[in-house]
Order: sequence, then C-alpha cells, then structure tokens
Amino acid sequence: MFPVIIGGFMSLFKKKKKERVLVIGLDGVPYSLLLDLAQKGIMPATSKLIASGHMQRMKASLPEISAVSWTDFMTGTNSGTHGIFGFTDFKRGSYDLRFPNFLDLRKETFWDKLGDQRKKCIIINQPSTYPARKINGILISGFVAIELSKAVYPLSFKAPLDRVGYEIDIDTKKSRENVEFLWKDLAKTLDARLKAFNLLWKEDWDYFEFVITGTDRLHHFQWEAYEDENHAYHQKFLEYYNQIDRAINEIITSFRKLKDEDKGLYLLSDHGFAKIEQEVYLNVWLEEQDYLKFKNPSPESLADISPSTRAFVMEPNRIYLNLKEKFPEGCVEPSEKEALKEEISKRLGRLEYDGKKVVRCVFDAEEIYSGPYLSEGPDLIVLSESGFDMKGSLKKKEVFGRSKLQGMHTWDDAFFWSRKEQGQDLCISDIAKIILDDFS
Repeated sequence: MFPVIIGGFMSLFKKKKKERVLVIGLDGVPYSLLLDLAQKGIMPATSKLIASGHMQRMKASLPEISAVSWTDFMTGTNSGTHGIFGFTDFKRGSYDLRFPNFLDLRKETFWDKLGDQRKKCIIINQPSTYPARKINGILISGFVAIELSKAVYPLSFKAPLDRVGYEIDIDTKKSRENVEFLWKDLAKTLDARLKAFNLLWKEDWDYFEFVITGTDRLHHFQWEAYEDENHAYHQKFLEYYNQIDRAINEIITSFRKLKDEDKGLYLLSDHGFAKIEQEVYLNVWLEEQDYLKFKNPSPESLADISPSTRAFVMEPNRIYLNLKEKFPEGCVEPSEKEALKEEISKRLGRLEYDGKKVVRCVFDAEEIYSGPYLSEGPDLIVLSESGFDMKGSLKKKEVFGRSKLQGMHTWDDAFFWSRKEQGQDLCISDIAKIILDDFS
C-alpha cells in the first residue's frame, strides 16, 4: 500500500503541461488554391495536415483588405468597434487623407487579453501593427511597417533580427517591374523570416504567431503564373509554394515536439484571391452618374471635390456620402441619406462589362459594422463579382481599365484550418474567441 500511496501523493504535484497555441498566417491565400496545391502534391506536408483536421472557407472583412481583415482577426470585432476602416482614412472634419496605424486602434487585441492573464505572446510579421507597441512578449510588426527600429518590441530584439538579415517585406516597387528580382526577394525574405522563427521559438511563450506575406505579393504580381500551366513562371510559382510547405512543416514539427496533439494549432488567411479581368474605377462611375463633381478637371485629391458632390469613393471600394453633418462642404441632408444609398446601390447593381455583371452586392455599412465608431466609416461597401477589382483612383478617365497587377482580393474564399470544425459561416473576426477559448 505504501508505494501506491506515495505514487498517488506525488501525482498531485505532477507539473501540468503548459497550454500553448500556434497560429500560422498565410496572407492572401485562398481556400481553393491551398486545397488545389495540396491535392497536386506541391504541398505534401500541408496535405497531411488538412487530412488530419478540418479546413473550411472563411469570410474576410469588408472591405476585403489586409488592414481591416487582420485587425478584425486580432480584435475579434469589426471596424465600427476597432475604428480601422482601411489603409487610409480622413482627417477629422476634412477631405484630407491620413494613414491610420497601430496607435489608432481603439480596441484591445486578444494578445492584450492574454497578457492580462500573464500569458506571453510572440508575434512575427503581423500586418497592421506598426509602430510596434508594448505587449507581454515580443512583437515584430508586418506590412505596412517602414523602419525595423519602430517595428520591434522590445527594441532589444532588433539587433538579433539584423544579424539574421530580417526583412519586413519584399521590395514591391522593384518586384512589380522585375519579375526575376521578385522570385529572389520572395525566397530571401522567407528565409530570413524562418531564421527569426528559430531565434524566437527558443523564448518562453504561450501564444506564438507567424505570418507570411510573400504569398499576397506573389498573387498580385504573378497570379497568371498559377492559373496557366504553360506560363513561363508556372514552375517558379509552384516552387515557391513548395518552400512555403517546407516552412509550415518546420514550424509544425517544432510545435509537435512541445505538445502531444494538434489542439491549439491553427492556420488561416486574411482574404482570398482571383484573377483580374478589369479594374473598376468607382469615382469615374460616380462622376458619370453625376454624383461626383470636381472644382477643376484634373483633381489631385478628394479635397478638390465640388460642394455639389453627393458621393465619392475612398480606395478601394468605400462609398462616402457628402453629408452636411460629416464633411466641411457636405450637401447631403441627413434626411436624404437612406434614399441616396438605395439609389446608388441600385444603379451599381446594373453595371456591366461586355455583358457581365460587375457588382455582386452593395452593403450598407450599418448592416455590416457595429460599435461606437460606425459613423466615422463609409456609408456603402461595394463587393464586386470575381475578376472586377474595385479602385478609388481620381486620375482615371474611364470606368474600366487595367494596370500591371494580375490578382485581386476576394471576400469569401479565405481559409481556416483547425483540429475540428468551427461552425458554419465562419468570419475572420470569429477567430479571436476560438484562440482565447484554448486558454480558458
């Protein structure tokens, strides 16, 4: 009896295994693409992972851009609550643009909540977190980050990152013009990102996040190389995804050495992608429909709009009514607001290109946002049909056109992988709660 009693007594003091969560983010990777490359053997490790759990489609934010979608992810809320509506916003009481950053975020992130529980978080390359701010752990800001010295908290980790050649992002300007440079820079940036992973994995942590953004860049510049098997760079495209697969395998293998199961392991993207057929310049359309007028024929910014303007677009697909109560030269009365939104929505719904429907849906912001900052955002969000990339340019003269970009963001083809199904109609803002529940 004595040994049994001792054994039972000692088991009371057996150290409980540390609960850990690992998230791998693949910026701009569609559910359909990931499944396709996994099934074709390009991503064998990812294929095994998919088979061992549940991968499902997920809706991104509206608008379907990284600045908003990743912010929805990290706060578990929408723009009306966290206050970030896009890469650009208006200076209060004017038509002048500003660039919101992480200091403008008006809602705590889920890793802030984990910090309150004394959980340590390590975040590598999280978009929309620049400049880096204090967390209980380590944060390396991702796109749009300018200086590494302002993208790292605590700053003491900058020197080790410099030593491994860490890069915040590829050189997008040079990559757009020089495709050979693109492939080299993608490989170089991914390699340095993995070195940062190996450096920080050794730290003590409860939550670890690793985001790859090279996928988004590749899709913007070389989406046709994916779809066309005869494309000169098709094999290069597949090789890059094979490198991504090896990176995923390395990270997951390290995680499984710490845990006996995949509970707490998640993969996701922030939006989907598709081939661009035409770019759609919404401000040109509004001008043609007599909703938008300018003080001069060559406007430089929205500050040049005429006081008779009733609506205008901010990049990429946010329609603002020129409300008297909101803008300095607003002409739209609050009583006219609902009728004007309905009128614009109906007209946009009839927009076609070569007989093809261009607009899938026009969302009323009041239907998709909630919270104290709802009134600061747009009045309508235009969701296009696949292939029609919405833009807010003031320089264009035609509604339809093309640039050098090949791929566009999509709303409902993001993906989420976990050990078990997480329910139907999943949105990226749902993920924060799923992660926090692992620590409860």
